[in-house]
Amino acid sequence: MFEFLLQNNKAHKITPREVKELLTSGEKIVLLDVRTPEEYHEVHIPHSISLPLDELKAGITKTAPKKDAKIVTYCLSGMRAAQACRELADMGYTNVSNMGGIRSWNYETERG
Repeated sequence: MFEFLLQNNKAHKITPREVKELLTSGEKIVLLDVRTPEEYHEVHIPHSISLPLDELKAGITKTAPKKDAKIVTYCLSGMRAAQACRELADMGYTNVSNMGGIRSWNYETERG
């Protein structure tokens, strides 16, 4: 089902390792944490932006004004990230990737 959702909305799957490499390389990406603010404050990936799924449509233009911005979404397990990819594609964003869940992130995290 995950793969169908990703194919259907023109987003692709990206691994945590690939995201880490992008962050380390300095390439400009928008790393979106689409969980609730409480989940984000509990633990999140450094340099990620908290934009809860229910605020995505209202807040994305401030976060990523260009439709070709490289956007990577993540949540806890991957379901909300997939939904965010679908919504972003529906809004015309063309470079959207789904990392899945923070549970699969084996690198440094932050709190607060």
